[in-house]
Amino acid sequence: MGTPKLHIRPGNPDFLDLDWDRPIDDWDHERLVTIPTGIHRHPVQFVAYTEGLYAIKELPRDLAYHEFETLRRLSTRIRPVARPVGVVDRHWLDGSIEGAGAVITRYVDHAFPYRELVQGSGFGARRNQMLDAFAGLLVQLHLTGCFWGDCSLSNVLYRYDANQIEAIMIDAETSRLYETMTAGQRREDIEIMIMNVAGGMADIAASQGTEVDDADLNLGEDVAERYAALWTELQHDIVIGPDERYRIGERIGRLNDLGFDAEDVDLTPDPSGGDRVVVKIAVGGRNFHSNRLRELTRIEASENQARQILSDLQYHEARLGSTSATGKAIAAIRWRVDVFEPLMLRLAETREGEADLVQAYCDFLHHRFILARRQERDVPNDEAFQSWIDHGHPGYEVED
Repeated sequence: MGTPKLHIRPGNPDFLDLDWDRPIDDWDHERLVTIPTGIHRHPVQFVAYTEGLYAIKELPRDLAYHEFETLRRLSTRIRPVARPVGVVDRHWLDGSIEGAGAVITRYVDHAFPYRELVQGSGFGARRNQMLDAFAGLLVQLHLTGCFWGDCSLSNVLYRYDANQIEAIMIDAETSRLYETMTAGQRREDIEIMIMNVAGGMADIAASQGTEVDDADLNLGEDVAERYAALWTELQHDIVIGPDERYRIGERIGRLNDLGFDAEDVDLTPDPSGGDRVVVKIAVGGRNFHSNRLRELTRIEASENQARQILSDLQYHEARLGSTSATGKAIAAIRWRVDVFEPLMLRLAETREGEADLVQAYCDFLHHRFILARRQERDVPNDEAFQSWIDHGHPGYEVED
């Protein structure tokens, strides 16, 4: 018994005030908070500090170190994964037993378990968004060389991302990282996902008193189909002639429209001969717009939120007539100081303290767009904001 070994990343509490002598399920501490969660094979608790909210998961020592390192490496490559904060080693325990180690992650703000979305009444309206986001997360992981090994409804969170949904990976204890994944590894990971999702849907049906035959047991197969379509789109090579180099820009633009960064471009002679070349573009993370927004303004946002906010920035740039690189940089600063930050302050005053203010800003932008389209004129922010308040802070309309 005693003080465990703790490896904590900077900017977080030291967690020394927690009762590490006892299993976390036996804790009775003032920092404990109750948060909706999925079904997990290991004990999980949530604790609140002034620095934020954190999730603590107990598991055997080697698994704890493995999950922490996997999440640490993944979080440097892609956005939608839980951020690892620390790893705990109860060195006085046998390393193979539950609780010999623990992983601490930052709680994902404004996010909820996928199981909650699937079993809730809103799933019908959000079905396509949910499945696309789920498939998109798997594509991002596989592009970065991550074999998940246990993708399930309980290991994925969702949060609203402008007019879409963002899916977030929160469990990496079974994951393995490679330089690249083979088709066989990707297929195996997808098969595991299909089986786990079917099991999750059967479990939800049983908990709600529904016959298993009425459960959506093919949900995982639907995700797999969307995954395959997106993967094919991203891996598609083009063959161009000497006067078709513009198609390289078009291809990169298409990837950017899907939210993905384009990294290296490889040009190789067409095996069929002639003067044509095969263009293969290495696809990066799905953070093109969020990276661009951060570079211009230092604002952190999810991918689709960033896309909407960049449109607002471009709208104000056009009004200012900014064309040069210097002019655009100045316009971005002026927009943040004169437009974005004052509106965020007004949003904070009108929304509940735990509301996602960046999402609220996107909701407001959408409402302003609807007003402008209906009235066939530019609507000033003050007028649009008051209308948004009067209408009860509407968000995006969701189509089945």
